This record gives sequence, C-alpha cells and structure tokens, in this order.
Amino acid sequence: MTQHHSFHLDQAGHSITADVRVGHTAEVDLLVDGREVGYRHERGDAAITLSGELPGDPSYPFTVRIDHPRYRARGLACTLLMEGREIPMPEGGLAER
Repeated sequence: MTQHHSFHLDQAGHSITADVRVGHTAEVDLLVDGREVGYRHERGDAAITLSGELPGDPSYPFTVRIDHPRYRARGLACTLLMEGREIPMPEGGLAER
C-alpha cells in the first residue's frame, strides 16, 4: 500500500513543499510556490535529498532531506537545510492510497 505524506514550510516569502509517496520505493516531488523544482525516485533505506533555490536577487539555495523513507513510513522526518540551519518541516497531512 502506498502512503502519501506532504511536508510544507513558508520560508523567505516563498512556500516549500515536499510530497512523498512511500511504498516499495519512495518518490519525492519538491515544489517551490507550487511549481515542481525537483523529483527523485529511490529504492533502499538511505536518506533522500533534493536541492532547489528560492527565487530572488540573490536566490537562496536550499536542500530538503527525507530521512529513512522506507523504514519510517509512518514517521518520516523532513528537514530543510538552508543558510547553515536545519529546520524541521511539519507534515501537512497523511493519506493512504
């Protein structure tokens, strides 16, 4: 059974969302202001990282890390790494599909 998790955080006037689907594999869509800026499809238990940047002058690079997507299917951790800080991203909802 595939589970869907959505993590969201507003940062520097922009929205960052990580949509995660976990089943036999993990798929992650990374969105900034509702637009897809990254996608990963992974097997295994390693953390998944995706990089993006927030628009602006200058732009703000960031990384989102999803920890242990397969073994923690009901307790995923999502962290925003930006400007030397680690900011937990709260989960906005969980739906089984």
